[in-house]
Amino acid sequence: MTQSLTNDKVGVLAYKLTVDGEVVESVDRDTPIEYLHGAQNIVAGLENALVGKVTGDKFSVVVPAADAYGDYDEEDVEDVPAEEFDDLEELTIGMEIEVMDEEGEFIEAVIVNITDEFVRLDYNAPLAGKVLHYEVEVLEVRDATEEELEMGFPESLIDEMYEDFDEEDDDHDRDD
Repeated sequence: MTQSLTNDKVGVLAYKLTVDGEVVESVDRDTPIEYLHGAQNIVAGLENALVGKVTGDKFSVVVPAADAYGDYDEEDVEDVPAEEFDDLEELTIGMEIEVMDEEGEFIEAVIVNITDEFVRLDYNAPLAGKVLHYEVEVLEVRDATEEELEMGFPESLIDEMYEDFDEEDDDHDRDD
């Protein structure tokens, strides 16, 4: 029996994401992504378009900003005094950095301007305010395991996290 994408199913996808006519991400059949449907692992607009899809389905969907990364918020841009950065000369426009907020949580920001007086940081998601154009192929639909349901994401993401962690460790080893 063919399974369709509904809550608590894992979808395996290949897709091409285009924004403003430019391909910003491409996930091919050889290295697909998995997501747990209903667990907000992917943008809402794409997840909604996937409801009821089955293995082999191919489709295009346009996702408005409100159903993707939200609207761009001018108030999520901040000028931070340059003296708060130890290595100002190593910063570049477009660089993504992590900064600590007032609650001690790390948040991501993109450097959008650098002067002698300040560094302008943009805390908006990189695709905030953008309309997303997806070309999608559903490669597989399967039941989520109990562990995946408890975690809220597919087991394959654990392997990816460990790979990223190992790469970060390797990066630190090279700097020593």
